[in-house]
Amino acid sequence: MMLKIATMICLLVWATNSRGQIVVIAHKSVPLDTIKKSVLLDFYTCDIKKWSDGQPVIVFDLKSQGEVKTAFYYYLGKSSSRMKSVWLKKLLSGEGESPEAMNSEEELLGKVAATAGAIGFVSKVHVRKDVKIILEINVEKKQE
Repeated sequence: MMLKIATMICLLVWATNSRGQIVVIAHKSVPLDTIKKSVLLDFYTCDIKKWSDGQPVIVFDLKSQGEVKTAFYYYLGKSSSRMKSVWLKKLLSGEGESPEAMNSEEELLGKVAATAGAIGFVSKVHVRKDVKIILEINVEKKQE
């Protein structure tokens, strides 16, 4: 009985600590280990299209408007709808296109792991060893 209680407490602490963590992940080939917010925004707005080694930046996004996507774009200082208009403008001017959007965080994680030069974002609890974390974003729940 004590073992069950201890296990439940450990799981609860683990779940509480990992909640509210969004991470920016990249393919292992990406030539950086950390990224600044301003540079991340430049990747997502197609203002920077290549990594420092000349490899193309492949940006992935999430289709659904869930907590993770909302929090990520909030961190960047943009709404999802604002980003869509930025991408549409880039597409129409021939300067870029919108990121490929995945149906789930697991699908996005798999695409980043399998695509050289890729970058994306997921909840920290989903991260595997076949990608690297280049930024951790602490998401605090808004006080009502």
